[in-house]
Amino acid sequence: MSRVKPNPPVPDTCSTTEAAQRLGMAVRSVQLMVDRGELQAWKTPGGHRRILRSSIDALLQLRGGAPVTSGGVAVGLERPLTLLLIEDSVHFQNLIGLVVKRELPEAELHIASDGIAGLALAGRLEPDVLLIDILLPGIDGAALITSLRSHPQFAASKLIVVTSLDEAQREPYRFALDGVPVVHKTALVTALPPLLARATATA
Repeated sequence: MSRVKPNPPVPDTCSTTEAAQRLGMAVRSVQLMVDRGELQAWKTPGGHRRILRSSIDALLQLRGGAPVTSGGVAVGLERPLTLLLIEDSVHFQNLIGLVVKRELPEAELHIASDGIAGLALAGRLEPDVLLIDILLPGIDGAALITSLRSHPQFAASKLIVVTSLDEAQREPYRFALDGVPVVHKTALVTALPPLLARATATA
């Protein structure tokens, strides 16, 4: 009589978001640690990271109460989910700020009123989510979006475009907007929340 072999135990894993919460780090910092092999993980067929809880436990034990280090650099434990809005209209800055506060009360929202300042802030903050208006003073919004999408530094940042342009008016910018979630400014209150939820979900 043949004996049925038991299935091997499934490793205990968690999402990137849960790992970030346990470690007190930004989601993007955890993603980078996975990419560098500092945390053991793999990706599901859908492209979502699954991190071994044992590797998180080991890191916490090594830390011993000190800040987690990523690539030899101490990572502040107080950093919340970080968003950067690049938008020149004060009205829409305020409106988006209210939506973000309602949907992501623990998040930190930074605002830049033009593309140049936005680029500088993006480089300093390395935000988890970038919200960008495609029509910005002093810079080609499409070029800015293309640059951010192609730069390795922002590979883990999620991008959302906010615009007053309708679908036909956005046609010249199709090359920059391909695959990027776009929300029309007249629909911010209803359309932005699900995009924020998707952008901040497990990566």
